[in-house]
Amino acid sequence: MTPACAFEEVDEIRSVYRDVEWAFARERAAEIDAHWERLRAGNPALFDGRVLLMDQWRLVREGERRILQTHHFSTNFRNFLAFRDFGAPDPAIRNCFAAGALLSSDGAFVLGEMGAHTANAGHIYFPCGTPDMGDVSGDRVDLAGSVLRELEEETGVAPHEVATDAGWTIVFEGPRVACIRTARVAATADELAQRITRFLASEERPELAGVHMVRGPADLRPGPMPDYVIGFLDRRFSQLAG
Repeated sequence: MTPACAFEEVDEIRSVYRDVEWAFARERAAEIDAHWERLRAGNPALFDGRVLLMDQWRLVREGERRILQTHHFSTNFRNFLAFRDFGAPDPAIRNCFAAGALLSSDGAFVLGEMGAHTANAGHIYFPCGTPDMGDVSGDRVDLAGSVLRELEEETGVAPHEVATDAGWTIVFEGPRVACIRTARVAATADELAQRITRFLASEERPELAGVHMVRGPADLRPGPMPDYVIGFLDRRFSQLAG
């Protein structure tokens, strides 16, 4: 069942920010602008902020530790969406992002369904987001901090309530590189579902339309759930079964 993804387990991610020009954005600006106008016509809530994409990465070893080193640059959200929707025509560029695999005390993973006003409406995945300039400090990109920030923004679960695993699972799926860190909470799945639902109801424009609990392979939903999510969870459930 596992989709065509590649997996790496690493102990640490070290990410560097560099201010560089993206040739794709410059050379196809007219196409990108026209595509953006079409998207905005269908969803006026889209915002053309700055996001980070990855243009270099490598795996290194320091003794027994495995480290993913990444380089990122910033671009407008319209450029990223065009890159995604045009079939990722620049093979050197990846959408590298951090995701929190929120895990309840009774063993259920908590996924969110994206709201109708978002760029991924209806998709179901872990709390996450393409990193942005808020994740940059000096020349460093804080993907570990991005996990906690996205968890709180999307679900209301605060950083002090979460115990994150030490390592990361890196899932390579086409132009996407999902850096997934398990985030454990003391609440049960039912308690989390009720709490997050209340949080979403209190938000003027919540990012999520609802939550989905995944307790085993029977709860996986290919299609709404991206391949990297299916791959990660299928692998985790296989490891637990073994």
